Amino acid sequence: MAKIPINIGTGEIKKDNTLIIGIDLGTTNSLVAIIKDGEAVALKGADGKSSLLPSVVHFRDNEIVVGDEAKEKLISQPENTIYSAKRLMGKSFDDLDQIKAMLGYEIIDEDKDALVKIRVKDKFYTPIELSAYILKALKSIVETSLGEDVDKAVITVPAYFNDAQRQATRDAGKLAGLDVLRIVNEPTAASLAYGIGLDPEKVQTIAVYDLGGGTFDISILKIENGIFEVLSTNGNTMLGGDDFDRAIVDYWLLSNEMEMEDLEKDKSLSEQIRLAAEEAKKKLSSENQFDCTINQYKFSIDRSTFNTLIEPLVVESIEACEHALIDAGLGIDAIDEVVMVGGSTRIPFIKTKISAFFGQEVNNKIDPDEVVALGAAIQADILAGNQKDILLLDVTPLSLGIETVGGLMDTIIPRNSKVPTKAGRNYTTSVDGQANLKVSVFQGERDLVEDNRKLGAFILKGIPPMPAGIPKIEIQFILDADGILRVKASELRSNVATEIEIKSQYGISEEEMAKMLIDSIQNAEADMKIRSFLEAKNEAENVLLASDKFIKQNAAILTTEEVEILKKLTTTLKSSITSEDKDQINLAMNDLNNYSRPLAERAMDHTIAEAMKGKKL
Repeated sequence: MAKIPINIGTGEIKKDNTLIIGIDLGTTNSLVAIIKDGEAVALKGADGKSSLLPSVVHFRDNEIVVGDEAKEKLISQPENTIYSAKRLMGKSFDDLDQIKAMLGYEIIDEDKDALVKIRVKDKFYTPIELSAYILKALKSIVETSLGEDVDKAVITVPAYFNDAQRQATRDAGKLAGLDVLRIVNEPTAASLAYGIGLDPEKVQTIAVYDLGGGTFDISILKIENGIFEVLSTNGNTMLGGDDFDRAIVDYWLLSNEMEMEDLEKDKSLSEQIRLAAEEAKKKLSSENQFDCTINQYKFSIDRSTFNTLIEPLVVESIEACEHALIDAGLGIDAIDEVVMVGGSTRIPFIKTKISAFFGQEVNNKIDPDEVVALGAAIQADILAGNQKDILLLDVTPLSLGIETVGGLMDTIIPRNSKVPTKAGRNYTTSVDGQANLKVSVFQGERDLVEDNRKLGAFILKGIPPMPAGIPKIEIQFILDADGILRVKASELRSNVATEIEIKSQYGISEEEMAKMLIDSIQNAEADMKIRSFLEAKNEAENVLLASDKFIKQNAAILTTEEVEILKKLTTTLKSSITSEDKDQINLAMNDLNNYSRPLAERAMDHTIAEAMKGKKL
């Protein structure tokens, strides 16, 4: 049996000859790097020209392509070509209000709080699945280059990513056939690439200004004795080069007296203009003027105008820098070095503004596109045990989570999290008037709890009777340095609470743990299919309950024909659940939501009108 080299007592990865790769999963481009002859190297693709793999996925007939080949289809087949998937990670439809009009593909408007899905033809994909295709392509680059299989990786994320986005990134890695040993903050990776923190005798406080295609974050780090401490982070997961492109597009639309609706109707034209704006942004870093013609529309912009357009966004990033310094309790003079990360930092205007704010020349000696991937490879080398001077903190060797509806495992503390640690998540009830909630705690890497190891269970009693979805139940995991896990559950509206303590959390052999990890990778695709079906089924059952309530409550304002169509659509949805095909369920759910949305708006208007009768504003 193959073994994963982990020290159970400390959670530390043991040194062996297995390669651990470093991945920068980016919004616009992604990269993979390894340590070669003691140096971090970003690997080039099959053409040998560039280390950048465009983070674009194209669906054609029975094939999925990633990278440059996919990017070529952005104009001709925008509805089948997905870009900026990283921006969608852990997001709901409502979160994407500012950018959805510019997307060439269809994101599904169902429950505003539900995680977003992308429709391609009659199939539905999550950002996790799309990101997995990109990660598979990066994995393939390494395997082709080295002629050996790889299955372990360190993947970087913005420091500003929340728990849902980090877990989504882990899930994408697993689906791509990778054992994700560590999720590393991009600023920490960038610092390592610059050699900052590798000298245990040196104490430094640095600012990492990271402006990529879709995300921005500023991180203040203190590095001492080889330990990276994040003093503060700030930023915006919806600010980046894509927004500079959007500013140019808006300027061009105004100049040509065009409306955003024109682009929404013509997705091909929309993509041509967006790609031209991206080209203009890049050209204006070295030239003073950009001109092009698309479909008889003339578009031009000069560097001065571009600087004016993006200045509010740059100011927004500087304000984030100010907040980060305040949160860290530091003045500008405490910053020893300012490291620039992300392709958007190539823009001269940005370098000038950030240098002026920090009162020193910024450090941009390493390719800003490659720096994070290079740092990820160095972190991977540290995990492999090849750099003895850097401290590896204890980590939890297997994920910890609870059982949710349908027997799904919802991870609360991911594998390889540093200990001691504390994490929590909010849940609610699924049945009207539910007074008790059973909390079952599991350990493992599979999507279904039946494939994981049960650690314990308890019941939260005395939840006040409320409609389903109204109670706010917080589940907290507290894991101490001795491996003792405390799980607390509380209903936040009524302060009802209970907890359980689980000891001997590491009571599992190395062989058993290795098998659990291998099983999770080998069964990732099958697990994802089951999870996707169960999630679609759970969502469909909630939609059916809501639809039945809606028909009963609004019978007076619905026509006979509308009621018949609603009942027909709900019958179709009920039937789709038995198919065990998540795409069929999503299609039926989408049809019902699209038809019922205007009816729901009409019902809301009627309710407001009734409530306001006889009242004066």
